[in-house]
Amino acid sequence: MSLVRSASRFAVLGALAASACLTDSRVPTAPAVRPSPRLSAMNSTTATSGTIGTGRHIVSFSGAVPADFASRVSALGGTVLWVSPGTGLAVVSGLTGSGPATLAAGKGIQAVAADAAIALELPQALAPESADATGVGVASNANPAGARFFALQWNMRAVQADVAWAHGVLGSSNVSVFMLDSGIDYLHLDLLGRVDLTRSIDLLGTFLAQAVVGKDTVIVPFTEADTVGKYFPSRQAFTDLFFHGTHTGATVSSNAVRAAGITSGTQLVAVKVCSYLDVCPFSSILNGVIYAALNGADVINMSLGGGFPKAGNGRFVGLLQKVFNFAASKGVTIVVSAGNEATNLNHNGDTYLTFCDTPAVMCVSATGPTTDATGLTTATGPWTNIDAPAFYSNFGAAIDVAAPGGNQSFGPPLPPPAFRGAFVWAACSQTIYPPLAAQLGLSVCALFPRVIVSAEGTSMAAPHVTGTAALLVSSLGRNPARIKARIEQTADHIDTNGQSLFYGHGRVNVARAVGVIP
Repeated sequence: MSLVRSASRFAVLGALAASACLTDSRVPTAPAVRPSPRLSAMNSTTATSGTIGTGRHIVSFSGAVPADFASRVSALGGTVLWVSPGTGLAVVSGLTGSGPATLAAGKGIQAVAADAAIALELPQALAPESADATGVGVASNANPAGARFFALQWNMRAVQADVAWAHGVLGSSNVSVFMLDSGIDYLHLDLLGRVDLTRSIDLLGTFLAQAVVGKDTVIVPFTEADTVGKYFPSRQAFTDLFFHGTHTGATVSSNAVRAAGITSGTQLVAVKVCSYLDVCPFSSILNGVIYAALNGADVINMSLGGGFPKAGNGRFVGLLQKVFNFAASKGVTIVVSAGNEATNLNHNGDTYLTFCDTPAVMCVSATGPTTDATGLTTATGPWTNIDAPAFYSNFGAAIDVAAPGGNQSFGPPLPPPAFRGAFVWAACSQTIYPPLAAQLGLSVCALFPRVIVSAEGTSMAAPHVTGTAALLVSSLGRNPARIKARIEQTADHIDTNGQSLFYGHGRVNVARAVGVIP
């Protein structure tokens, strides 16, 4: 099964960046598991072999969970990691050789599938913040438009979030958004107090990774929590070592010290299912959806993407549908990103390309400004078209709505900061794995709890819809169908009056969705 990244292209407010990171690039170093190894996520060949993968298997039951299930797994040399009677699924580790087939042949077992690894794409370009790096700023929860860098947030104005704020629609702390991502830096000033520390959790567990020891490549178990303990011992395991989850989370809900989010009162819950090694175990994602559904999620944001051939792995589509339907039955609205391969999702063929292939979600494509008359996209416009389809965004009938994701394509070197206006700005994690931060030019993020980073991708678009859904929970209740219909019915029609391949039902309009404008 081939892997597809949920791409995010990043730049940070300030000076020029170093060179770009390429698709499928991997973090070059990590804490030693053996003497001085270099760790990386599984490459697509290894991750899909069915013998290595993440070292886990996903078990589907044909009925109730067999009473002796754990003992069967143990007899085969494995360990049960989790069981979900509500979805009829479990995940086990340690099965080798004929173990999976033997388990699958047992009474009450429908199937045993090798786990997969889905990768997040590393940024295309980065630059450390320089100007105003020590400026403190103040929380603007009651007036998000007062955020220090709101002038750069064309995205919030495009969806008329500022109009909703002006009418007092700021979000409720009684509404919970579960961010299935790489964790959240809960001490960033834009996120301080916005993250529920009691329900936030690291669901990565231990998975297999490649380690280079001398001239040999070996497979070793890796636990990201160990890295947190080594480099950030005062932090909880769900802190963000990768920056992706912090950015998407702050786009949903922010104190608006530096950059505003769609809401400023909504509660976030960090559910870490992706590692800084650029890998998201499929089993952890399934577990994350189940965990959210059982722990009071109102909305789930999944700025993720993964692909694999349906032939031979068609059960994976069924597994996703199981957990998505389970969450929907609990009243949870699920928002997913469309992916960044510039692909027509109508022509997937035998490839399951994104989470949009399951109907129990809201699938979000990306838009962004086009250049002005100078040929460059300035920080504050004016632009030719603020709602142009983003050059990287997937499209097709699966798209429900579009949202701002950024729309600037260039190669190194980066243009000056004044011309990086087509990105989406949000908080930068202070706990990025230090060698990765140095490699990407983000070491400054560790020094100040207020640095913001700009990015582009459908990963950035989805949180705009997630934040809108969170606002609607307060008025429509925990009703995914009603929330989805309201967002679709109130979206701005950009190119048609009906369904559009690029925009779905249109570009989301926060103010109209919550009813403060006609």
